[in-house]
Amino acid sequence: MKDKKALVTGITGQDGSYLAELLLSKGYEVHGIIRRSSSFNTGRIDNLYKDPHDPQNRLFLHYGDITDSGQLMNLIYNIKPEEIYHLAAQSHVRVSFDMPEYTGDVTAIGTTRLLEAIRLSGIKTRIYQASSSEMFGDASVPQNEETPFKPTSPYAAAKVYAYWMVRNYRKGYGMFAVNGILFNHESPRRGETFVTRKITRAATRIKLGLQDKLYLGNLEAKRDWGYAPDYVEAMWHMLQQSEPDDYVIATGETHSVREFVQGVFELLNLQWEKHVEIDPRYFRPSEVDYLLGDSTKAKNKLGWQPKVNFEQLVKIMVESDLELAQRESYLKGMSTKG
Repeated sequence: MKDKKALVTGITGQDGSYLAELLLSKGYEVHGIIRRSSSFNTGRIDNLYKDPHDPQNRLFLHYGDITDSGQLMNLIYNIKPEEIYHLAAQSHVRVSFDMPEYTGDVTAIGTTRLLEAIRLSGIKTRIYQASSSEMFGDASVPQNEETPFKPTSPYAAAKVYAYWMVRNYRKGYGMFAVNGILFNHESPRRGETFVTRKITRAATRIKLGLQDKLYLGNLEAKRDWGYAPDYVEAMWHMLQQSEPDDYVIATGETHSVREFVQGVFELLNLQWEKHVEIDPRYFRPSEVDYLLGDSTKAKNKLGWQPKVNFEQLVKIMVESDLELAQRESYLKGMSTKG
């Protein structure tokens, strides 16, 4: 497998960083697309980076954007990857209500640009598309590969469009293209604006007296939460099959935002009611109340099942953010002394 090349869009995100680690551990040469920025945005993969002149280096980063079809085709043609993992998107559900056009351009049409770039390049490759449980919206639970989509946000609608384009290119052009319908998956690398990380980051700072309040929206929304490193393994397995297919990846367990808050604050010996306040600004115009996935197909066909449960996930995230808060507290104390 050491001669295999993989191209990863969204490599600097939570999933991209864990996936890059997994692929490198399997001997892949990994190429990632990053957007040009005036500030460093590669923090999640800095531990993997080596000097490009190092003969041992197997991670290569390329400037590009999912809105630039010409560069996408250029990269695919020149790299000739055996596998492409498409993770790049405007992935924040609440933000998609504020930026619906941008979300559609990046999350929906961006996938079409990538599929078309593959087709036009003539390169034989396998592509994984990061689909989302948000596509199910308010559909009945549990949700599996046969559950009808009922998207209730611009983000979800964009993901549904991308899902069907993958199916169209698979059927129309014989492309090895798969959709991984992943339910919520979290980790210490989750962005701080996503609710789970927002909670663990704030609670650990509250514990050390760095802040006093945490403002949240709907505490009753229920989600099927898993651990991101488990989920990127499922992505890889999907592209190793003899035939392309679509899979739901989930734990089969659901918990409310309130339960997540309670679990976090209990680990820190804090009373959450004293610190959590509801801010209407964080409510979505239309809410998904209940997501619960059925990944029986993935278990049977891919041999995949989650290793980390809900309680372990909460503990992992709290311990990581507590360490960050302790570092922040120490630096703050040093600056005060200075």
